[in-house]
Amino acid sequence: MEIERKWIVKGWPDKGLPLICQHEMRQGYISVLPTVRIREEKKNGEDPAYILCFKSPGGLVRKEIEMEIPEDKFADLEELIGKPLVPKCRRTYLLPDGLHLEVNHVDEGASTEFWYAEVEFKARDQALLWDPASAGLETYLSDEVTGAAGKSMGAYWMQTRLSE
Repeated sequence: MEIERKWIVKGWPDKGLPLICQHEMRQGYISVLPTVRIREEKKNGEDPAYILCFKSPGGLVRKEIEMEIPEDKFADLEELIGKPLVPKCRRTYLLPDGLHLEVNHVDEGASTEFWYAEVEFKARDQALLWDPASAGLETYLSDEVTGAAGKSMGAYWMQTRLSE
């Protein structure tokens, strides 16, 4: 189960949070409803991992199933999609309460590039009670879009890749 809140942000946080890791990614969608996605991930410059992901509909809470697939199957699925995958850089920061802030820079250099941040939680109640001010991020995390229509990566995919 994935339990997360999401915000549209501007740039990397400037609060001096400890950086845990950085991922360079490329991802594309086989289906948006339901979500079936492929992603190539390189964590801290290591060899890439190739991930197939399924997500149920939902906002704050949804089912997520991820599995690693061989590079050749990823390449076959990328070819099947037939659209340029979305490049994304993610930096994961440690918050004072032990949670992780994941900040994503999407489609850098494109006219549609944007930034978003997510915090994942262990329980729904924890997510609902968490206040960005507890991490000194009330200004940075002021534009919450958890569950908002048109604010998912799948919606971005449809707007920027399927409308071409």
